[in-house]
Amino acid sequence: MFFYKTLINWYLKNNRELPWRKVRNPYEIWLSEIILQQTRVAQGLPYFLKFTEAFPTVFDLAAAEESEVLKLWQGLGYYSRARNLHFTAKYVANELKGVFPETYEGLLKLKGVGDYTASAIASICFDEPAAVVDGNVYRVLSRFFGIDKPINTTKGIKEFKVLAQSIIQEEEPGRYNQAIMDFGALHCKPQIPLCNECPLASNCVAFEKNIVGDLPVKLKKIKVKKRFFNYLVIVTDKDETIFSERTGKGIWQGLYQFPLIESKNSVSIDELVSNEDFISLIPNNAEVSLFNQKEVIHKLSHQHLYTKFWIVNINKMQGDFIPWKKIDEYPTSVLISNFLKDYTKTK
Repeated sequence: MFFYKTLINWYLKNNRELPWRKVRNPYEIWLSEIILQQTRVAQGLPYFLKFTEAFPTVFDLAAAEESEVLKLWQGLGYYSRARNLHFTAKYVANELKGVFPETYEGLLKLKGVGDYTASAIASICFDEPAAVVDGNVYRVLSRFFGIDKPINTTKGIKEFKVLAQSIIQEEEPGRYNQAIMDFGALHCKPQIPLCNECPLASNCVAFEKNIVGDLPVKLKKIKVKKRFFNYLVIVTDKDETIFSERTGKGIWQGLYQFPLIESKNSVSIDELVSNEDFISLIPNNAEVSLFNQKEVIHKLSHQHLYTKFWIVNINKMQGDFIPWKKIDEYPTSVLISNFLKDYTKTK
C-alpha cells in the first residue's frame, strides 16, 4: 500500500498536463495509447491533436480512407499501428455501434490492442483494476523490488505482469496507472534517475544495494539486418514521375514510393544500369545521376536501410505517372519524405 499511495500522491503534484488526461472518453484514450506505443509523449502529442481535429469521433475515423489515415500518421513509424487503428475504428463504428468494450477482456479482442492498451483503457475509462506494464513500469518495478529478471523474455514479461497486477487496487486504478508511468518517465528515468529526492527511496532495493544503474535487465537485441535500397526518381519532360503504393506485408505497406531496386550491396551507376530490373523498367535514352553522394542510412528496429536516390531523366516511357506537384498528397515513409524536402530545394 505504501508503494501505491506514494505514487498517487507524487502524481497529484507532478503529473503532466496532457489533453487525454482531461477526458475519460474511450475513443480518445484508445487513440492516445495507440499513438504512444513505441513513441515518446513529446513526439506523439502533435499527432494526437491532428487526429482528434481531423477525426473527432470514432465514426469520423472509420469513414476516412486508409490513405488519409496513413498520410496523417506519416513520420510516426510502425505503420501497422495506423492500419490497425483504422480497422478497429471501422469495427467499433459499424459492428459495435460506436461503443467500445468496457472490460479488459473485451478490449483485448480489438485488433491492435494488446495487454498494455487494454489495461490502460479499462482502468482509466471504466475503473477496472487492470495494471499497465510498459517500459516505464518495468523500470520502476525492477528497481523498487530489485528484480533482475530480463524484461524482454517470456518469463520476465509474465513475472512483471503478475507483480504489477498484485499491486493495483480497486481505488483509483486509472490514476495509479498514469502515476507509475509518469513516475518512470520523469523521476525514475533510465539515465540519471532522481534517487536522492525519491519518495520511494526508503524502501527501494536497487537504491539500497546501489544497483539502480543495472536495472532493469534486458537481453541483447537480435542482429540488425542490412538492406540496400535504390530508388529510381523518374523525372519526365512534362514534370511527372512514377509514385506507387508499396504492396506486400513488409515495411511501409500501403505507403507510396518511387520504383525500387533492392541490391545485395551498395552499387555503382554502371552496376545499376546493367541490373535486369533497371533494364526492364527504364528506356535506353534515360539520363541517370546519383542525387545523394553519401548513402542515407535509415534505421528501423531490426534493419538498417542503406539508400541511394537515383535521378532518372526521360522523355517518354510506359507507366502510371503523376504530376510532381501532387506528390505531397500521398502518404509515404520518412525516408522518402526527407528526400523530397531536399530534392525540392534543388528544383
